[in-house]
Amino acid sequence: MTASPGLAEVADSTRPLSERAEGMLDRLRRVVPFDAAWLALADPMRGSYTSLGSTDLDEGTVQYLGGPETARDIEVTQTDRARPPLSPSDLPYPAEDLPTWAECLLPAGIHEALGVALFDAGRRHVGFLALFYTGSQPPPLVMRRRLHQLTPVLARGIDPLRSLAAAARLVRGATAGAVLRCDRTTRPLPGLDGDALLVDGSALVDLACSRLDDGQIFTSFLWPRGGRHAPDGHVRVTVLASGEEPSANLLGTVVLSRVTDLKGLTPRELEVLGFLIEGCSNQQIAHSLVVAPRTVAAHLEHILVKLGAPTRTLAAVRAERQGLYVPLSPPP
Repeated sequence: MTASPGLAEVADSTRPLSERAEGMLDRLRRVVPFDAAWLALADPMRGSYTSLGSTDLDEGTVQYLGGPETARDIEVTQTDRARPPLSPSDLPYPAEDLPTWAECLLPAGIHEALGVALFDAGRRHVGFLALFYTGSQPPPLVMRRRLHQLTPVLARGIDPLRSLAAAARLVRGATAGAVLRCDRTTRPLPGLDGDALLVDGSALVDLACSRLDDGQIFTSFLWPRGGRHAPDGHVRVTVLASGEEPSANLLGTVVLSRVTDLKGLTPRELEVLGFLIEGCSNQQIAHSLVVAPRTVAAHLEHILVKLGAPTRTLAAVRAERQGLYVPLSPPP
């Protein structure tokens, strides 16, 4: 069958996430009729759902559907699995045995439904769609088939990681990456491997989240592997803010890539540049690094030559623009 007119176009658009959700429900209704609908983001780690869009549902119903009772009922009925759309008529027990039906849907005049979990091509649980009907007749098989065929498009349209993964692919030489969530935990970034530096609670993850919390849209810096003296070299870190609205619970992404040119800067000089960017004096840098001020002055002389900068201020500007520095929070 052909897709709903404009459904794929809305799904692939760069419109805000909530607008894409509402737009897809509007297009979907033309080929899979329904009386009301609810579209939500899934958080498989927490077993919860966040409402993205709805059609012809009052605010109280939408709030209930985004609550823990509905999440539990979706799990109990196994509607959170990769399977064709499920109707209450498919259950081996009455729908009213489920709190969502007894407390919310039936009182709202809804007697039938089609529920389906949405998965991306890599079988990552993206969201959930429920189509509701006021009539008591189960939705016909042809409608179930149509909806089943369109679920990949719907999943693509509400996947908040899609734009993040696309942005991460622009980082040249990317070797690893992770999604940064608002609760400062990480999730895998489709298309890139993980890395020991990107585990929850790591100093690098905390710093990346702090940069995004401060409102930075893009930042790049270096990180030493194996300890602050970089016995295993450096890796480039690129932090990108999420363009999606807060409902996606995403801060952005952190991407690791190979370092191609350090302009001859040593690990210690890269550390000193981190302090310089923060506006620290020679005495402050010396105290933090436990070295003599004259040692810091010598490092600065070498830094100015290597960056071709006549002043420490210009050296700091060039280092920050090129990401040629180690921040003040390197690993111990």
